Amino acid sequence: MAWTDERVEVLTKLWAEGLSASQIAGRLGGVTRNAVIGKVHRLGLSGRATSSRSSAPRPRRNHAPRQNRTPSLTFGTRGNAALKPSYEAEYQQAPAPIMELVIPVEERASILTLKEAMCRWPIGDPTEEEFHFCGRKKEGSTPYCEHHARMAYQPAQARRREKRFANG
Repeated sequence: MAWTDERVEVLTKLWAEGLSASQIAGRLGGVTRNAVIGKVHRLGLSGRATSSRSSAPRPRRNHAPRQNRTPSLTFGTRGNAALKPSYEAEYQQAPAPIMELVIPVEERASILTLKEAMCRWPIGDPTEEEFHFCGRKKEGSTPYCEHHARMAYQPAQARRREKRFANG
């Protein structure tokens, strides 16, 4: 479609009246919204009349704070409810939390003494003097010993279940 002088004139008139690019494209026919926008920019048509929309801003919807809202989806189900796991599988007893190891002072590793075959699990606050790494023999290709690998690599379902129980 070519932009004839008549079509450019109609475009300019409709743009000045405040019609949207989609409305102008519909009235002109045979042209897309994007073509109208491109032509408006090439013509340098910046000033326009106000649109037919209300000049008053839309009122904002006030939502209750997230913690006070009632859940809209039962048991946190999202998407297709037919794919939700059965109730029994979802709410089995949560596994007992894994307790932190107490590592004797002579077995602790600092960043300077840490070797390739040692567990790299950080223990404590790195800004404090007693910060150290586990230092026990690591397990396979993981950077952690057997105990810390169990803490680091938990199945996704177990993490969701623990989060749900923690939030009450």
